[in-house]
Amino acid sequence: NAGTEADVYISVYGERGDTGSRQLLRSQKPKKFLKGQTDIFTLEAVHLGHLYKIVIGHNGLGSGNGWFLDKVVIRDSITDLDYTFLCHRWLDQGQDDGNIARELTVTDASTFPGRQELELKREETWAAEKWKFQKGNTLQFYNRLTHGFICLTPDSRVDALGDKKNKYGKVFFLWMYA
Repeated sequence: NAGTEADVYISVYGERGDTGSRQLLRSQKPKKFLKGQTDIFTLEAVHLGHLYKIVIGHNGLGSGNGWFLDKVVIRDSITDLDYTFLCHRWLDQGQDDGNIARELTVTDASTFPGRQELELKREETWAAEKWKFQKGNTLQFYNRLTHGFICLTPDSRVDALGDKKNKYGKVFFLWMYA
C-alpha cells in the first residue's frame, strides 16, 4: 500500500524562477504511482537554470491515497544534468508526520555520493529502534566470538557477564556480527 491513486502535484524551483504547481498526468507506465514502480513524466517549462528544490504532494483524495516516495530525479534536457531530490518518507495523513506534501532540496551527489541516502536510512533505522533505548529497558549484546553477553542496564552500568535472567524485566537482544 505504498502507491497512491490521488492526484500528484509538483513545483520545481530553480535560480531563474519556478514552474508553479503542475499535476503529474501522463506517466510512461500504464498505471502511475504504484508501489515499487518508477514513473517517468515530461514537464514542459521555461529553463529554470540550476534547480535547488521541489515541492511535491497530492490532494489526499481517493481510496488508498497515502504514498511512500523514495526520490525524484529531474533531468534537465538542455544541460543534460540530473537533479536528485531524496524523500524516503510517507505523504499520508495517517502515516509518518501526517503531511501529504514535502519540500525537498537538491542532493549534490557529485560532492557526497550516497551520503544523504545513507543518512536517511540511518534516521529511519533509529526511528524504528529508539524505543529499545527508553528508560527502564535493558539491552544485551551477544558476541558470537566469545559466546558471551554485554548487558547495558537502566542505571547506566555495563555488565560484561550479561546474565539473561535479571531483575530489569524487558530485555532486548541485539545480535552483533562483524
